[in-house]
Amino acid sequence: MSSEYWETWKPTERATLCFVIRGGEILLIRKKRGLGAGKINAPGGRLEAGETAQEAAIRETQEEVGVTPVGVEERGELHFQFADGYALHCTVFVASDCIGEPFETEEADPVWVPLDGIPYHEMWADDHYWLPGVIAGGQFRGFFHFDGEKMLSNDVMWSNK
Repeated sequence: MSSEYWETWKPTERATLCFVIRGGEILLIRKKRGLGAGKINAPGGRLEAGETAQEAAIRETQEEVGVTPVGVEERGELHFQFADGYALHCTVFVASDCIGEPFETEEADPVWVPLDGIPYHEMWADDHYWLPGVIAGGQFRGFFHFDGEKMLSNDVMWSNK
């Protein structure tokens, strides 16, 4: 999709992802329901009315895996356009630690994964384009076009914020 398309693009929904990274490991989940069910991802979900993206990232992490992320900082924005018309804007956060130990819920099964063993083959196709740079400390904006789970196009821009 062209950059002109994205200039006027409007999301259907807004959501967050929160990657807790500590001690050479990253907290991931196997999502049990909703968009991406069965895939590996980070805790996260849709913003509620009146909530900031960071507040939603913390709340969703608490709800999905029972921990409270700390040292939370924004690292990027994901723009997803699906062929069926659904459009999702997702703010990506990284946390330097968490309070509590993650546990399985109705929404997610958490797992600590070594940073050098992230299972990209079980994740959304866009993740390997931006997650390694986020882990390395980068800031980005990503634009992705999907038909179902098949990625049709991608563009990732990095910045030095």
